[in-house]
Amino acid sequence: MTKTILTVDDSPSIRRMVRMTLQDAGYDVIEGVDGQDGLEKATATRVDAVIVDQNMPRLDGIGMIRALRQHPNGQGVPVVVLSTESEDNLKQQARQAGALGWMVKPFTQDKLLAVIRKVVGP
Repeated sequence: MTKTILTVDDSPSIRRMVRMTLQDAGYDVIEGVDGQDGLEKATATRVDAVIVDQNMPRLDGIGMIRALRQHPNGQGVPVVVLSTESEDNLKQQARQAGALGWMVKPFTQDKLLAVIRKVVGP
């Protein structure tokens, strides 16, 4: 069964790069344009993992993770932050909110796939 990954980023070019990388590896991809849109999609549909940016309008990544963890569909879903930010304080907040990991942009396709395979399998 194909795994479904939700990618949430306000940058269309980042969403496109993540989508193409994941689809080429055989994953289904759903896209969210900001944290609120991502939260709505993550709670309406069961996804196997979420990749979320930190700095977005309407709801930032950490806020989205916190809200997702409060919803039944968000329990146990692996979340990885993909952001230009790299401060330890933000990483700690993300972990406390329920993120499994943090990747810094720009990213390589190999690294992104390695992280996703680690959290959801091939």
